[in-house]
Amino acid sequence: MAATSYYPLSSKKELLKHFVGKSLKDVATPAAVLDLSKLKSNCSRMLEAVDTLKFGWRAHIKTHKTTELTRLQVGGGLGPVNIIVSTLIEAENVVPLLLEYKAVGRVVNLLYSFPMTPAAVERLSLISKVLGPNGLSLMVDHPDQLPAVLAIHSNTSIVPQIFLKIDMGARRAGVAPQTEACSSLLSSLLSFESAGKVHLLGLYAHAGQSYYGSRRSTALDLLRQEFEALLVTASAVHSVAPSKHLILSVGATPTTTSIRNLLIDHEDADATPTVEGKAIAALRATIAAIREQKCAIEVHAGVYPTLDIQQLSTHALPTEGPHAMLTWNDLALTIVAEVASVYPSRGKNGTPEALIGSGTLALGREPCKAYEGWGILTPWNRPGVDMPSAGPENHVGWHVGRISQEHGILVWSGEGNPEELSVGQKVRVWPNHACVAGAGFGWYVIVDETRVGREDEIIDVWPKWRGW
Repeated sequence: MAATSYYPLSSKKELLKHFVGKSLKDVATPAAVLDLSKLKSNCSRMLEAVDTLKFGWRAHIKTHKTTELTRLQVGGGLGPVNIIVSTLIEAENVVPLLLEYKAVGRVVNLLYSFPMTPAAVERLSLISKVLGPNGLSLMVDHPDQLPAVLAIHSNTSIVPQIFLKIDMGARRAGVAPQTEACSSLLSSLLSFESAGKVHLLGLYAHAGQSYYGSRRSTALDLLRQEFEALLVTASAVHSVAPSKHLILSVGATPTTTSIRNLLIDHEDADATPTVEGKAIAALRATIAAIREQKCAIEVHAGVYPTLDIQQLSTHALPTEGPHAMLTWNDLALTIVAEVASVYPSRGKNGTPEALIGSGTLALGREPCKAYEGWGILTPWNRPGVDMPSAGPENHVGWHVGRISQEHGILVWSGEGNPEELSVGQKVRVWPNHACVAGAGFGWYVIVDETRVGREDEIIDVWPKWRGW
């Protein structure tokens, strides 16, 4: 793809030469770190859940923007490879991997999930030509986007596949169901489909508001609402095209990960409190209704391989007890930072503060509803400090309380005596939002905590795609 040359990747060969074998304590900071064992576990759990529930699966790769983690999200075997991207540069960079899968007989489909604009036509036309028929899907939510869709057909003679984006309350993008605008857009799409110029593949919803939930029942209810918004729209389609097959694609990481609640032993009252049990029953009924309409179910998600504090704070899965499925130990992304200064008694109630050289550009400026801060220190390289025993809402310890471009101010929260930090000490920070925290880095250094005695040793480096 021509545009990739404008944002060249860092040389993996040179990165491996420089980093592999080193300790995290020896790398320049800030540095973005991924734990391979956690990534594999999080990806495997998702693939196992969708397989058990007989859902289709579409992996969003915007969080990490790497070939290596895309492979983990897709998994092995010969099943379909369905991918979502948010930017054209992600689409262009993942094409070689999709061609690799296609060469071994896997069916591939790439969804460019931002609503179509004229500026995207040229680059998407090239991608469509390379992937071939059924290889590229586009998103629409407004009739004025259709000329750009038709331009791709004109450029390639390949029929673009379309997902209609439905707004089920997030108010970020999408057309509201059961409105004149939705009916009119569906009518146009079906008309162009009859003319052989587009193919309406399915309906798509994203419950972005699920990030603000705080319990399992909320995530489950929002997943049900995603499905129901698409189901009512599918009914509208079937009222004029009864035999039309549709894929109903739903998900945000909190709602999609919540499907694992369906796999818990529901005879165990401790595992499924009444409110969650009712939410699960309602969700199962909606899933059954979708299958009665002969629609295919697909779920999608993006940040679930890395997870972050925002995800932990949703409590979309059990976070404690024998059925715990979402804990601090599942968070795969950390940012290595270095303490640059300490300020005894400068903080609230005379507590100390410290400065790290990781600010907005390293950690992002994404808030988390669970606490007032921009990242929480892990126990790493802090002798005598244990993993947190409570969620971020009740965290006791050091967190990034104030932030500017390159400055992060560590403050102490909760009871107890703050442990001393020293100038030059390396620390690791769990960021609030992995998608944004990773955006400023050109690569991730990879470690594996299961390598006992060598947990800090860098074993790989994954270059990131950059730009738009």
